[in-house]
Amino acid sequence: MSERQLEYFRGLLTDWKKSILSAAEGTLQSLQSGPLREPDPNDRASSETDWSIELRTRDRQRKLISKIDSALRRIDEGEYGYCEVTGDPIGLGRLIARPIATMTVEAQEAHERRERISRDD
Repeated sequence: MSERQLEYFRGLLTDWKKSILSAAEGTLQSLQSGPLREPDPNDRASSETDWSIELRTRDRQRKLISKIDSALRRIDEGEYGYCEVTGDPIGLGRLIARPIATMTVEAQEAHERRERISRDD
């Protein structure tokens, strides 16, 4: 992968991380300032459901940040863009669609087949 492509992905990953952190900060501010108790039980249930979904989303994004950090580390170490299973280059199309990808499409499909088989046992 060329230096220009690596810089593109570094910028993409960095911007993605900043966006997630910014959204998390907004959620934190809303939690601190927003009313947590609605007078009507139905409104309260709706608000609690909304907050539960929001917090689950933030938790998934927290895990995503660690994957982004891992991808940035791989860029720094010269390992970015190569499959961790086969060592083959990961296609640019796949990396554009999923910049945190660690496997080629073929390796990912094989991994998912193995998971499905072991789950069915």
